[in-house]
Amino acid sequence: MIKVLFVSSLLLLSLEARENPFFPPKGEKDMTYTSNTVKSLSPLKRSSITLPSSARIIKKVTIEYENLDASIQTRSITLNNSVDWHLPVFISQSYEAPIVESKNIAIKSKQKKKTKYKKIASIKYATFLSSKKTLKIITKDKIIRNFLLPAPHRIVIDFKRDTSLKSYSKENKKGIFCKVRVGNHEGYYRAVIELDGRYRYKMSKVSNGYIFKLR
Repeated sequence: MIKVLFVSSLLLLSLEARENPFFPPKGEKDMTYTSNTVKSLSPLKRSSITLPSSARIIKKVTIEYENLDASIQTRSITLNNSVDWHLPVFISQSYEAPIVESKNIAIKSKQKKKTKYKKIASIKYATFLSSKKTLKIITKDKIIRNFLLPAPHRIVIDFKRDTSLKSYSKENKKGIFCKVRVGNHEGYYRAVIELDGRYRYKMSKVSNGYIFKLR
């Protein structure tokens, strides 16, 4: 009788025991396992990424992160905003409350401001002015052709005039229109405007010359 009771007790104990007591039972499969490895990392303050000169629209931002159980996952946010490749894109965990502008300031910001141009080059028959991504050429001469060339990106403009201009070159290293070169040809003279990156442009005629807007 004692032997029968002993064997029954062993069978009951085996039903309740787990193969490995250090892991959760079958009913707790969804529980994640944390790691005991201690990682000493500096907290995120501010980091940045620089985009190539061909970038115009930022479509999405994706962050890859590590969880407590050392698994890797990603989160994304869709933006679809225009972006200036000259400026870096920042990621930061510091938060600043938005500045609330008064009605007067908001009205002033909506008012159209007059474009201020800076002279970057000048020859006898044409003056070249710039303002951010806009190039203005003051001239009485007619443009007979204009086109874009790569490596480096540059706008080529041919003006109709039979003249004998000397070769001209002027650098503007800190500007988008970083160099202006002018050379003489039979029946026309050619201006080559080198750009600091990759762009497309739109040309329009104005009363005193031409406007080139980069995009």
